[in-house]
Amino acid sequence: MSEILMKEMESISISPVKPEEGSDRSRSFLLVDDQENLQVRDESEFVERLGCADAAGVKVLSIFGNTGDGKSHTLNHILFQGKSVFFTSKSPSSCTVGVWAAYNPTLGLVALDTEGLLGAAANQNQRMRLLLKVLAVSDIVVYRTRAERLHNDMFQFLSSASGAYLKHFTPELRALSSRCGLDVPLSSLGPAVIVFQETTHTQLLGQDSKVAGQADTLLQKRFHDLNLGTEAFSSVQYVGTQTITPPTDYSRLLEAVTQQVKNTHTRSPRQPGIVFQALEALSERFCGELSDDKMTLYSFFPDEYFTCSSVCLSCNIRCKKGMNHLRDRVPHMADGLCQYAHQFNNKVLICKRCYEGGKEVIVIPKTSASTDNPWFGLAKYAWSGYVLECASCGVIYRSRQYWMGNQDPESGVVRSEVKHVWEGSDTFMANHQNAAQRVLDGMNYVIQSVSEYSTGPTKAVTAWLTDQVAPPYWRPNTEITKCHECQKVFEEAERKHHCRSCGEGFCHPCSSHRMPVPERGWGSSPVRVCKACYRQGGPPDTSSQVSKVEPRGLIARRVTEVAQSTLDMVSTAMDYPICLVKDVARPDYWVPDQDITQCHQCSKTFTPAMSKHHCRVCGQGVCGPCSTHLKRVPSRGWDHPVRVCDSCHASGDAL
Repeated sequence: MSEILMKEMESISISPVKPEEGSDRSRSFLLVDDQENLQVRDESEFVERLGCADAAGVKVLSIFGNTGDGKSHTLNHILFQGKSVFFTSKSPSSCTVGVWAAYNPTLGLVALDTEGLLGAAANQNQRMRLLLKVLAVSDIVVYRTRAERLHNDMFQFLSSASGAYLKHFTPELRALSSRCGLDVPLSSLGPAVIVFQETTHTQLLGQDSKVAGQADTLLQKRFHDLNLGTEAFSSVQYVGTQTITPPTDYSRLLEAVTQQVKNTHTRSPRQPGIVFQALEALSERFCGELSDDKMTLYSFFPDEYFTCSSVCLSCNIRCKKGMNHLRDRVPHMADGLCQYAHQFNNKVLICKRCYEGGKEVIVIPKTSASTDNPWFGLAKYAWSGYVLECASCGVIYRSRQYWMGNQDPESGVVRSEVKHVWEGSDTFMANHQNAAQRVLDGMNYVIQSVSEYSTGPTKAVTAWLTDQVAPPYWRPNTEITKCHECQKVFEEAERKHHCRSCGEGFCHPCSSHRMPVPERGWGSSPVRVCKACYRQGGPPDTSSQVSKVEPRGLIARRVTEVAQSTLDMVSTAMDYPICLVKDVARPDYWVPDQDITQCHQCSKTFTPAMSKHHCRVCGQGVCGPCSTHLKRVPSRGWDHPVRVCDSCHASGDAL
């Protein structure tokens, strides 16, 4: 029997009835929770829950004040004839958490009840920011206080709200006005403020004065004496009532609210959907967790509530732009000078001539000028060092321009400046750090040319080119099908060698000897000869052969051999582990090869047989089919067409 009784007791809710449940008199609903999350999906649900689908236009009234001052009770009496539309409680804890909404059809008012100030609640920073969002979408703001004398906290709260409204919320509301096609911008003037004071023993402000509006003047004077401003508000009005014996007289407050509703000179009624759009836009822009550290003290609405939370990695200065500004492609920015940190390499070089002309053009150390082709630029880099090229002035500096006496660029052609570094930013990666990779790209191009020079369909071209520069006494490659000494038939990929003495074609083992052949015009240096010529010390019947040598043709062949020996040296670079070379030359913004397991574009898993390619724009690892495009990437220091992934190629952003 006792178990059955316990189960029945557990099924009975003893918690207080929430405003949105149960009774007919409870018509308010939770609009925004204490974590700043909207509890309404869209405009239609917002209008439906308010019950204002037939309203052509509405105004918004919100109420602020310290916890326990009777804000919900006040709304119930001035707008709903004392009905408990907004929940009230005798509990010592706050009965309003988040923002609650209800609609008064008589005045066409959307009423927003807020959480009290000075309450013992968690997430205090986010709750304060939520209050300002509510204030920003309101047409009428009532500040409710039961203090016998107006405290400085109230003046500081309203002044801080005014400053934050102008500084942070005006651009967002102006943009919303443009999207909604409103004649009068939402940001032209802020809400009208009504300070409602209820006292018991103290006289009201301006009670002894017979001059109309004296209380409002005294209120404004108090703001002025405290050096506080209220520029964002369309008006600041004082309404007071003295309650010696309950109940409270709300008639003067209702009259003031009614006047503001009818006043359309500064704020006209707007569609309920626009109210929701404004709150939604502010919620999307100003969101995210707020930590207590690095918050400005002695301010109700510090800039940290509404500005970007990113800090410079080098000097720890906070970004001064608004929250989520990167969505609008607005870069980070901070006031003050930064300090240099070698791990971020945040010193940039600026062309001095352009700077003196009023422009800031950043120059980047590069292996070659943008006008040089890759081969010629690689040679000039080896000879003249790196270059500094200005987009307006061209090449302004070469590190080894002279044999001696080269000056530091900062002494004449550029000025240095230390820039802020932001997390996720790669502004300073386009410098000499990827010079090694640009050299490696050029080497790969040469290596690829050498490796393909003797294989595949280029074999016929190779043979033809060799015949064009061969001396007349050499047998043409097309006629050589087997070794002249051992009679071994040449395979397709096997290289044919000419004896410099007799001119016949041999395999490598049969022409591995070397000796001078001056009678053929090869000078005193040892050159390749066959076994027979090496044994007899020269070509047969030398006197009849020398006259057939064309000096120009021989010179061409000698130049070709020098070039071929150079390419042979380059091709030996393929014998080194390519992963080691690439890792040393990898720019900082490239993802390391060992961290790349799948293509960043198509998510195809890399196999040992697949090549991993890096996009020169984003630095991600991609497969060959997803990186077939070539584009110039001057922002990264690549002045010639280089490999980019499909996404970066399709992007409309400047590279």
